[in-house]
Amino acid sequence: MKKLSFLIALFILAVSVSNAQAPKAKTDAPKQIKILIETEFGNMTAVLYNETPQHRDNFLKLVKQGWYNGSIFHRVIKNFMIQGGGQEAQMNDPGYTVPAEFVSKYYHKKGALAAARKADQVNPKKASSGSQFYIVQGQVLNDQQLDMFQKQTNKAISPERRATYKTIGGTPHLDDQYTVFGEVISGLDVIDRIAAVQTAAGDKPVKDVKMKITVIK
Repeated sequence: MKKLSFLIALFILAVSVSNAQAPKAKTDAPKQIKILIETEFGNMTAVLYNETPQHRDNFLKLVKQGWYNGSIFHRVIKNFMIQGGGQEAQMNDPGYTVPAEFVSKYYHKKGALAAARKADQVNPKKASSGSQFYIVQGQVLNDQQLDMFQKQTNKAISPERRATYKTIGGTPHLDDQYTVFGEVISGLDVIDRIAAVQTAAGDKPVKDVKMKITVIK
């Protein structure tokens, strides 16, 4: 009887030790990194998506290097988007591309932060520019317009996307073609102000719209 009691106690102790050493399951999602985009038209706060890690990490690297500070939004098209991120007059990239990272739940609603890239003819894998990005302004669309888009592209628009495009707007024809790696969560009105500036040839603002980008800690 004493031997049986001893074995039971030993078993309970072994189970307790095993449970104590078992690693705890991670339940908390990684924190999204926030950035601040400062312009003379106001500031925008954006988050970078963890589901697009190569774009997130590359963008953060350039931000910390000061790559974007003093650079301009060199291409501005009202009701479409504002684009920047290159350096100097030629809008130079850092000399490399970033592989496409398409995530179905992220699309081109107003405020979407996405990577610019070269055309399909020379870039069939849709790799992103090493530094250039754009922020979507877009426009609000109705059911008729969205239905027409579906018919022309043979692409279904989910109920969620349809609701978004009918309320805050966006540019659905860019979906699944360019990597969306973040979104503006504060300062959507700044996009509107920049998109309204006077532009010249090549959709370049007549007066430079400069930016400064920093990580929010």
